[in-house]
Amino acid sequence: MTQHIGIVACSAEGASLCYRTICVEGAALLGPHAHPEVSMHTPSLADYVACLDAGDMDGVAALMLASAEKLARIGADFLICPDNTIHQAFDRVAAASPLPWLHIAEVVADAAVDRGFRRLALTGTKWLVDSEVYPDMLSSRGLACDKPSEAERVEIDRIIMDELVQSRFKPEAVAYCQQVIGRLGQAGCDAVILGCTEIPLIIDDTNSPLPTLDSTRLLARAALRQACAE
Repeated sequence: MTQHIGIVACSAEGASLCYRTICVEGAALLGPHAHPEVSMHTPSLADYVACLDAGDMDGVAALMLASAEKLARIGADFLICPDNTIHQAFDRVAAASPLPWLHIAEVVADAAVDRGFRRLALTGTKWLVDSEVYPDMLSSRGLACDKPSEAERVEIDRIIMDELVQSRFKPEAVAYCQQVIGRLGQAGCDAVILGCTEIPLIIDDTNSPLPTLDSTRLLARAALRQACAE
């Protein structure tokens, strides 16, 4: 028997990629066409954005917990959230959650250690990059974290919120992200965290100047391992 995975979703594209990864890659562990039971709950993205704009982490936590409660009631065994930004509220959520969670930044940090990386570039929304979600998790494992410049953060944030979460994938966005990642590589980073769950839709190991740590798929694979553990 496998465990029932609950997905606490925020933005549609990132959550969809996470869901698809679980379902498609489940076959490698469980056999053709097989995957664990998966349920997902998604409030309006606008509700999360309003809280983030206001710096209201209690509001973010309340939205996450509302999803957690609904998923618990329909039988989920544990939870994941394929959104890096709202992990700023994770401590508030975990303390009151009806179910255990996997932490996306912890999953990424573990993968970085396993692959031997030491200094990581961080990409994501401005809310995430300005936070300590990744620096704290990485430093606990002896890893360094470099962030884009303020101007770069603003433009990547615009790409994410005005384009990627709206299913708009432009060559200019790819080129800009490559430019930022390349600059951080020249500054000494040996890998890049794709710290927005939509960024892997335009950047991966085939077109990135640095090796990538794809937070979306790494979280999905960690959930698969958890669900299939004996």
